[in-house]
Amino acid sequence: MVHGHKGVRFQNWARTYGCCPEMYYQPTSVEEVREVLALARQQNKKVKVVGGGHSPSDIACTDGFMIHMGKMNRVLQVDKEKKQVTVEAGILLTDLHPQLDKHGLALSNLGAVSDVTAGGVIGSGTHNTGIKHGILATQVVALTLMTADGAILECSESSNAEVFQAARVHLGCLGVILTITLQCVPQFHLQETTFPSTLKEVLDNLDSHLKKSEYFRFLWFPHSENVSIIYQDHTNKPPSSSASWFWDYAVGFYLLEFLLWTSTFLPCLVGWINRFFFWLLFTRKKENSNLSHKIFTYECRFKQHVQDWAIEKTGEALLELKAMLEAHPKVVAHYPVEVRFTRGDDILLSPCFQRDSCYMNIIMYRPYGKDVPRLDYWLAYETIMKKFGGRPHWAKAHNCTRKDFEKMYPAFPKFCAIREKLDPTGMFLNSYLEKVFY
Repeated sequence: MVHGHKGVRFQNWARTYGCCPEMYYQPTSVEEVREVLALARQQNKKVKVVGGGHSPSDIACTDGFMIHMGKMNRVLQVDKEKKQVTVEAGILLTDLHPQLDKHGLALSNLGAVSDVTAGGVIGSGTHNTGIKHGILATQVVALTLMTADGAILECSESSNAEVFQAARVHLGCLGVILTITLQCVPQFHLQETTFPSTLKEVLDNLDSHLKKSEYFRFLWFPHSENVSIIYQDHTNKPPSSSASWFWDYAVGFYLLEFLLWTSTFLPCLVGWINRFFFWLLFTRKKENSNLSHKIFTYECRFKQHVQDWAIEKTGEALLELKAMLEAHPKVVAHYPVEVRFTRGDDILLSPCFQRDSCYMNIIMYRPYGKDVPRLDYWLAYETIMKKFGGRPHWAKAHNCTRKDFEKMYPAFPKFCAIREKLDPTGMFLNSYLEKVFY
């Protein structure tokens, strides 16, 4: 018999969203998950599955039953011949990496954070960068899904193919993902090279940068022309690091947090802070090399609010955002605006559905947990993203409704039909998802 807990308060990593579920469950087996769903059906309760809790939105929140998958975190099978690994959906990527290392395997691409579960990563459409690489869900070759009635569906391109096409970016609304089979590649090392540039240079030579580096991204420092370019490419070089506690923490975290807190009283300081820290930390070329997962992932030190949309027209959108900030000097933007690139796919609610995309990520830090005024920046950014046909990252907070998604996603009606068939009573909905589907 599965035991639940009352009085648990859930908060996401950034402490920007939270909820108090009526019951909090940590199942250890498929049968225990089935028991929770049976209880929910009997008592007419909503159910929300949560993973690492990193989503900077209320996508994981509920006042019904919450299922935390952290105790279903095993590696079930490693197929060395096919280079595939099957895992329980609650495994954290940070725990999966050393397991893959033992077998000489790796994932071909990863997001910036690995304290996230396999089920959550695919469900929210997590991405990294590399125009030859899709979002992380494109590495999924099979999965098992428990639907609201307790049935289990085995899904792949050859079995329940339509559900598979939907479930790789599932938003937590199709059922409970139990296991995932990921396509891996042989273990590899990356060299990361970071060097300074300007916004004009990077936009004028965007195609050249995309061809030069397999995993190319850049950081723009708002209220300036400054850009930091980051190349990540396969290497045979031994591990090396340019990391320094003084520059990375004493300056890049503690001093920056203090100055950002000061800027909450004097917002005009933000532009100076962005330019000062570019000069301080980003004007020298740096090189690091290591195992791929140690280069792809980095430590998020600041609690923060973020927005991230996938668009096609990088230059036009970024220049319009820059022009908006110049025209409205009272609207301030923390650094960086991070720009990444991703290959198109055929996953129904992938922000990269049927098109190669550029992700443009904006950020406002919360120094010492203090909220910084961001509404004008947020609304202006969303307006620009919508103008250029953008689609929001599902894990992030946004103001879009069903009408918006019907315009953005050609396959939206198909996904809705699959969802309604698998969950006719809306067991897996919450307030975030009701805005998406109703």
